[in-house]
Amino acid sequence: MSLFSLSFTLLFVFATMLISYWQKLGLEKEIAIGTVRSALQLLFIGYVLQYIFKTENFLLLVLIIIVMIGVASWNASKRGDEMRGIIWRIAFSISVMELIMMGMLIGLHLIKSTPQYIIPLSGMTIGNAMIVSGLFVNQLKREAQSTRGEIEALLSLGATAKQALHQVRKRAVKFSMIPTIDGMKTVGLVQLPGMMTGMIIAGAEPVEAVRYQILIVFSFTGSAAITSILLSMLCYKLVFTTDLQLKVFSNN
Repeated sequence: MSLFSLSFTLLFVFATMLISYWQKLGLEKEIAIGTVRSALQLLFIGYVLQYIFKTENFLLLVLIIIVMIGVASWNASKRGDEMRGIIWRIAFSISVMELIMMGMLIGLHLIKSTPQYIIPLSGMTIGNAMIVSGLFVNQLKREAQSTRGEIEALLSLGATAKQALHQVRKRAVKFSMIPTIDGMKTVGLVQLPGMMTGMIIAGAEPVEAVRYQILIVFSFTGSAAITSILLSMLCYKLVFTTDLQLKVFSNN
């Protein structure tokens, strides 16, 4: 696809902006900024990946994964601004998930240990873990607020912070995994995922594309479970003050 042909896709953006203006939604500026940013970011990463794929430089590979984890952690941590140190806990959880997932994929010879496989798969699993982290943190805060009376009653009876928040943590983990599980149930029936569609458009056999997509779907499930469970173990104390009083969180 040429850049000239690609430029015609801006018609979709202009149509969206016109609808926003017509309905007085006030989204025109955000849509314009998002359009420019997404285009520049994708073009930039395209040239970076092209260079890394050619050189197969291990340090650059590690660096780009670190950047992915850093950006994902920062974005997810915005859901828990009142929880001091949340960004490092999210970063640790995503990093452990990445090591486990890539270790298994490479160790079991499911993918080759080259940047062409590692970077795209890392990007997808880290992106999924980012969504899971944001959902978990948000739900943990909501559950802590809505069950305040129950938690304080348990604490007054001598329960530890971990024991008092056991059900809260469990519900937050379940909630954070809902999109991943729902995606597994409907993949292939409601949606044809991006990787599979891209491979088919590029000329790959549909069955081969499906095999890789199954790999992605199962990897998403594993990454979601590892990330949310680790966060439930690392973050529950952040809803309390130093004297074991529940914090008051804003709704966001």
